[in-house]
Amino acid sequence: MSETITELPVVVIGAGPAGLAAAAHLVDRDITPLVLEAGPVAGAAVREWAHVRLFSRWGEVVDPAAEKLLAPTGWVKPAEDTCPSGGDWAERYLQPLADILGEQVRYDARVTGVSRTGRDRIVDADREAQPFVVHYESADGREQRVFARAVIDASGTWSTPGPAGGSGLAALGEKALGDRITYRVPDLNDPETRARYAGKRTAVIGSGASAFTALAYLADLAKAKDGTGTHATWILRRGISGSTFGGGEADQLPARGALGLVAKAAVDGGYADAVTSFRTDVIERTDDGGVILIGEDGRRLNPVDEVIALTGSRPDLSFLDELRLGLDERLQAPVELAPLIDPNRHSCGTVHPHGVNELSHPEKDVYLVGMKSYGRAPTFLAMTGYEQVRSIAAAIAGDHEAAERVELTLPETGVCGGAGLFDEPEATEQSGDGCCAAPATLTIGAPATSGGC
Repeated sequence: MSETITELPVVVIGAGPAGLAAAAHLVDRDITPLVLEAGPVAGAAVREWAHVRLFSRWGEVVDPAAEKLLAPTGWVKPAEDTCPSGGDWAERYLQPLADILGEQVRYDARVTGVSRTGRDRIVDADREAQPFVVHYESADGREQRVFARAVIDASGTWSTPGPAGGSGLAALGEKALGDRITYRVPDLNDPETRARYAGKRTAVIGSGASAFTALAYLADLAKAKDGTGTHATWILRRGISGSTFGGGEADQLPARGALGLVAKAAVDGGYADAVTSFRTDVIERTDDGGVILIGEDGRRLNPVDEVIALTGSRPDLSFLDELRLGLDERLQAPVELAPLIDPNRHSCGTVHPHGVNELSHPEKDVYLVGMKSYGRAPTFLAMTGYEQVRSIAAAIAGDHEAAERVELTLPETGVCGGAGLFDEPEATEQSGDGCCAAPATLTIGAPATSGGC
């Protein structure tokens, strides 16, 4: 390796929204990025929920540096007040942005390890003077490596969904019944998927935006001609209270405020039954092919045909094991960031914008950004990730004043912030408290939206 460290690229892991925004900010600072994307296209994970509509609007999901990079190509920003689907976001923004970056994006490049050159995590001597070495596997299975001056991990948490089990581990029988359990919001416009749920009884586990979306989709199916008999059992790990349904009309993102009320409308309309304070411990198959969920308290629910487990995600940290990361022991988020995003205290509208100071680790020049920076905390917004990478790019460039400057105001959720949102010990996956929200009516047939952005 003949280059000096500053001549090396900054490796960005993941060509999703945060990763591509990081690359755009680096280019804007005349720093060379190299984006390693495990999938065959930009936004590969986003495309897996292409059918789901974001609750953020176009004006909130396009990064300013990325827009600057796109502008000379004649790219036209979609109407700012409309909410894209995941497919729209990938096709109309993420892929064009990746195309501009050209050879600075490598597809089918799955990162398998990151370390300091010649230094495992034990060695102190001359550590920070060594560049990073990033190992990745190409589509043909060949192992390759690249050296970097800094590493920005924007690989997200999509690939590691939480289990149905209430203890954080898979419930007994969960793996064996994998053919009856999905961890994604189903696309009921797909004929094969629609047939799987039409006329069936489905358990939906979770109390976040994805669970609300699944309940809305199933309620729509129940009202369709081919969906007679479709019914959902909504399983929550806590009770139902004002905190369950979000900020309603008080939310500054209208689609986000309406989303929680979709679940309420599904229950009120008889399309779903709610089972509260239930933590799944065992999943069994019945003699006639049904599925029974058994709680930690011994309760046995009525049989269902399918299970949709939407209990959040967690970060894959395995390929970062040789780095010295400073992570909160509960959330697996950077230690300075964790208190700001603790779901026991905050909703996404009460989290202050943050940057390089909150995202730094004992290992200098390595950063976890985007959804991955939140660890196991929910309710991440795309615009939060854009502010993160703006600050980090400035820090890498040596512009510390810009790195520490806050250039983002997050929209309020319309829920009560502060401590004590999760007074019930069962609460783990839904953030925010609806005690400030005025209930609003919502038509179940309205386009459903989903969380995280």
